[in-house]
Amino acid sequence: MSPASASRSRASRNRKRPLLRSRKARLALAAGVVVVACGAAGAFTVQALTPELTVRGLGRDSVLNAAHAKSLAMSVTADDTSLLRTLKVTLDGRTVPTRLNGDRLEIQPPPLAEGRHRLSVEGRGGSIPFTSPRTTRTFTVDTTPPALRLAPAQAQTLHSPVTVRGTAKGASKVEVDGREVDLGSDGAFSVTVPNPPPRVEVTARDRAGNSVTDDVHAVVHHPLMRAAHLTAIGWTSDSLREGVLNLIRQKKLNAVELDIKDEDGEIGYASQVPLARKIGSAKGYYDARKAIAEIHKLGAQVIGRIVAFRDPILANAAWGSGHRASVVQTPSGEPYGGGNYGSLAFTNFADPIVRKYNMDLASEAATLGFDDILYDYVRRPDGPLTSMAFPGLGTTTPEQSIADFVAETRAVVRPKGAFLGVSVFGVAATRPREIAQDIGLMAQQADYIAPMVYPSHWGPGEYKVADPNSSPYEIVQRSLADFARKTKGSESQVIPWLQDFSLGVHYGPAEVQAQIKAAADDGMHSFLLWNAGAKYQGDALAVIH
Repeated sequence: MSPASASRSRASRNRKRPLLRSRKARLALAAGVVVVACGAAGAFTVQALTPELTVRGLGRDSVLNAAHAKSLAMSVTADDTSLLRTLKVTLDGRTVPTRLNGDRLEIQPPPLAEGRHRLSVEGRGGSIPFTSPRTTRTFTVDTTPPALRLAPAQAQTLHSPVTVRGTAKGASKVEVDGREVDLGSDGAFSVTVPNPPPRVEVTARDRAGNSVTDDVHAVVHHPLMRAAHLTAIGWTSDSLREGVLNLIRQKKLNAVELDIKDEDGEIGYASQVPLARKIGSAKGYYDARKAIAEIHKLGAQVIGRIVAFRDPILANAAWGSGHRASVVQTPSGEPYGGGNYGSLAFTNFADPIVRKYNMDLASEAATLGFDDILYDYVRRPDGPLTSMAFPGLGTTTPEQSIADFVAETRAVVRPKGAFLGVSVFGVAATRPREIAQDIGLMAQQADYIAPMVYPSHWGPGEYKVADPNSSPYEIVQRSLADFARKTKGSESQVIPWLQDFSLGVHYGPAEVQAQIKAAADDGMHSFLLWNAGAKYQGDALAVIH
């Protein structure tokens, strides 16, 4: 090549190099961050070093449920911290407040509305010239849980399976009693639960993680029950026991109410509940399994009565051993002695030890084969509420605490095949705070309410009856009508206690029959008869067909 040709070739290459550098510069600028350096010959070289912005707390295309949207905490970090002061943050085009906190910029978004959102972060400058860092995040807020609808569920007996049906529109997953079930395209589901608890819990979740939980009542209608009361000692008496069993043989009764724990705190059979053994309350007057077998052999049912919170044996043992929270107290911390029961008669319904003791007895009885557990004295003592204290009650009302206790017991005995009833004062229908028996609350938790509407226990003028004791039909019919109204819409039945004893006025078959008719006129064909001496008038009873 000639000198002239070589010179022209070098000039040509030199003319092309600035164009090449210019193309590299454009690519680098497009990348976002530029470093410019001056070479020895005065030429500039360009290198891309994109500064990094990182949004923490929010991924790309995230879906936020209600909990996430409420607690969302976002911040921005940069490999060049000087950029943080230059950043502008917008949400859906509107500026969002920020706060610089050390090496991060905290984003303080407003409450997030349902739907799609776009978060933008951009800035200029920093320690590197010609930079304009920018990043975006798109996300969706979905705070609407699935629409869960449950159909009523009913089983034939406590031992029968129940079918739970419903729809969960918008759900991706449904669990019934803790087990995932198949969902139809319309969100419908149906599953059979064997030996159901009183309430079967159903939870529906969507893809965002929103959930809704409801429960369906596994309703089991209590069968017709016409029972008579027997104490534990009464069962050991041949004449008293046979008197009641003969009425069963004659088809005039179909159930025996037999005491498990009575007003003195004594347990009639040899209970194996540890606390009962420790405090000496298990007396073993009768053999529970043999008694139940004998009654069942006649085709009758056995109701086990547990006097819950009137319990002198437990109260004395607890107070003497230093567990004073187990006892109802005065505001000054002494044992409560109102209501003519004695100073250590009532245990504290709010105390976990007391609650567990009674629930353990109920559970044991259901395991032994008692068909029903019937609580009595499931209440606070008589007297002004200001005169007594219940350690551990807190801000919960006595009425709610007792209703919760009933619910807890039912969840224990129901899977063992036993119904749960609660005996209540007749005045509880209109005066729920008098002894902390709220019928509306209790009816949501018990299989049946057993109001003690004995005519002799009503004062003159109650329900506009001048002399209730001499007017058994009127007072029973009117008072039970109130209980029917209070329990309407619940799954609970009303099975009243009726009076088969004389107190002030002689009660023969006609007076007992008047009460039975009054209950039937209110739609209540089941009943329990009370006579402390366990002597019942068969002439008052019709044959059960």
